[in-house]
Amino acid sequence: MYMNGYMQLITFLAAAILVSPCIGQNPIFRDVFTADPAALVVDDTVYVYVGRDNAKEGQFFTMPEWRCYSSKDMKVWTSHGPIMRPEDFKYARPDTAWACHMIEKDGRYYFYATLRRNNNNEHCIGVAVGDSPLGPFKDARGTPLITDDMTTDSSRPNADIDPAVFIDDDGTAWLMWGNGDFYLVRLKPSMIELDGPIQKIPHPNVAEAPWLFKRGNLYYNIYAADVPGNPPEKVAYATAEKITGPWTYRGLVTGSPKAGFTIHPAVIEFKGQWYFFYHDGSTSLNGIPGGD
Repeated sequence: MYMNGYMQLITFLAAAILVSPCIGQNPIFRDVFTADPAALVVDDTVYVYVGRDNAKEGQFFTMPEWRCYSSKDMKVWTSHGPIMRPEDFKYARPDTAWACHMIEKDGRYYFYATLRRNNNNEHCIGVAVGDSPLGPFKDARGTPLITDDMTTDSSRPNADIDPAVFIDDDGTAWLMWGNGDFYLVRLKPSMIELDGPIQKIPHPNVAEAPWLFKRGNLYYNIYAADVPGNPPEKVAYATAEKITGPWTYRGLVTGSPKAGFTIHPAVIEFKGQWYFFYHDGSTSLNGIPGGD
């Protein structure tokens, strides 16, 4: 692992997402295999939302549910078990609990999830809502928020994955997502409707998994990157003075995971420190190896 000079102000906690028997050490989750961490700070507590992966060695992702863990000190973590399953969205296939994002607005909690549709297997993004960080959550629309036919100019066929929601200082909510390309759209105050056109937002080396945050007057997007000639995925970041860009590429934050071809970042500020989460498939559980 290494850090570009632009990011040295942030203290990173490498949170290899796999609860840890060694308090305060990594990997922090060791009860089940998990991926795609999305962190949320609520008062004095950090909540981390992940997808559980039941795939056997050599299999593709088999992800039946999203789970939540919480901590008040970033050392002792509590597992709250499953919070949603893909089939809680009536239009989604089971076993497709891919990357998610949770955000709070006006006392309600909005859960954005990558899904695959059960009628045509295309990717989409749905949104559920609840009254606490732990739910219960209910599909907020009955239909996807983002579908593949909204991004027909994408360089990859599975563009509509990995949602990241950011609420700016003026209360405006934005959704970014993508695979191969990043897309950005403003959300209505309801948080479950689009409010304007979808924009493609250029970034170098885009793989997937954007994560937006702001520090001072500068916007950051930290994301999984495909570096030409140097696979697999790494984490890179870019900055901008406006969320709509232009975005300036700042380089790599990490190298590749020790095992697996994906890596998925999240960044939060908590009690005066900045923390960086990612997943890695190199840890075995109960004799079963990790992997993709």
